[in-house]
Amino acid sequence: MLSISNILPSIVLALTVSAQVTLIVPPALQGQSNPSNNTLDLTGTETDATSIAQTVDIVDQKAGPTVDAPPNQPVPETAITAVDGQLTSAGTSKRRSLASRSLKKRSPSDYEQIFNGTGTDPSARDASIEGTAYLTYTVVPNSTYNVDACLSFCDTVPGCVFVNLFYEFNNKLLDRVFSQQSNLKCAAYADIHTAAEKTNFGGQQSYPAPGPLTFIQQSSGFAAKALVEPTTPDGYSLVFGPTGGANNAPGYMGFVFIDKYDVEACAQTCNTRQADPNGGACEYFNIWRAVVSGIPTTYTCALYFIPADNSTAVNFGQGDLVVTFSRGYKRTNFVVDGGFEGFPCFSSFCFAASYSKWIGTSARGGVLDATIFHFAPYAHAGNGVGLLGSADGTDSLPGTLTPAHPLTTVAGKNYTINLFSSSVFSGHQEEAGSFFKIVWNGQTIQTVRPGFSDWTFYSFAVTGMGNDVLAIHGGAAPAWSFFDDIAVFEM
Repeated sequence: MLSISNILPSIVLALTVSAQVTLIVPPALQGQSNPSNNTLDLTGTETDATSIAQTVDIVDQKAGPTVDAPPNQPVPETAITAVDGQLTSAGTSKRRSLASRSLKKRSPSDYEQIFNGTGTDPSARDASIEGTAYLTYTVVPNSTYNVDACLSFCDTVPGCVFVNLFYEFNNKLLDRVFSQQSNLKCAAYADIHTAAEKTNFGGQQSYPAPGPLTFIQQSSGFAAKALVEPTTPDGYSLVFGPTGGANNAPGYMGFVFIDKYDVEACAQTCNTRQADPNGGACEYFNIWRAVVSGIPTTYTCALYFIPADNSTAVNFGQGDLVVTFSRGYKRTNFVVDGGFEGFPCFSSFCFAASYSKWIGTSARGGVLDATIFHFAPYAHAGNGVGLLGSADGTDSLPGTLTPAHPLTTVAGKNYTINLFSSSVFSGHQEEAGSFFKIVWNGQTIQTVRPGFSDWTFYSFAVTGMGNDVLAIHGGAAPAWSFFDDIAVFEM
């Protein structure tokens, strides 16, 4: 590592004889001519648990097979029912739920009965389930109360963990139109429901008036004894869960409700969430189920630009709301130490051309054209930061920063390069010519000319070739450019 005492004579000499150097004190001498005013600020970025709870109170995600819906419809894709406290159309009306990504073959012994029907006596009216995470339904042969056929149907539906089996009488479509000629409905759900959610008593006019109204009998519920562990999405790792506590952590950037517990849907929401100007892209999500007064109500994806863990999973609910099935997932950054925090330093100020995770390369004849600093006033967050442009002001040549090892990326997959950059050090006039290039496997992806610009988030789309090489090239002292919080994420 370079020490200040070793380079001080050369810096002094450069400052006195080089025609390319201004009177600005360079970074290597801890110059702070124009310090940044846009470093990462986490004030007020903790999880807004109150807003989430208030939205749980007004969202409506309950559904079931309607009187006129044909059987055996495909399970619809994910529906978002609320975004940052605002309901979508899917959150204000009954609709089917999203597809899951897994199937598990079970036998009848893998299920247990949750509640019984009221019987088949003509006077024994009943009600079917209207609940969250409704998937689809079929009709099974009604020569008998065909439980096994209903359970077998659940095995064929992605994400099914619960079925509601019931007779629906006076439904003209079931009686005379649909080819199955059966009125024994088997409705599949991706969440487990109880008899408290038997709220559809029929009463619809299916036959032309004054024909009889529909009614329900013998409505029973069966649930899988074991739930399938969700598959970890590509580009993520499981941090914790399932637990009964949701994260209350800094770096919060909003939430969405989805109409089923779907980890993949949360991941896609995180991937496509608009970056926070101060914190950057979504790097972590917390998915959990809200149960209100014992009834599953919605499924939350809370999004963060700073990864959290189970140490902050301390929100267990409020009032009648209970947090269940809370899991945290961290987005995989293929850049090792993108914040330069691993740069070894045993004082408040150090810099060097390279260390174990990053390599700085100077132009031919250049001196310290690419460096890594440990100095909090230069960083966007923490203490580490990368610099392009001669750190001691010796020359006005560009330099190159690149990770010490190729990234463990996969050929053919799409990635996004994210970073923060600042070029305010020397003031408006001297920083007017600042520039940097994003280089991917030796090819320039984009040239950025920010001029005088405080910490700004940038994102660049690339396609992997496998073991890809990222480089950031630029800087021309005194138009220095700083870089921090560099990431490559799979899209």
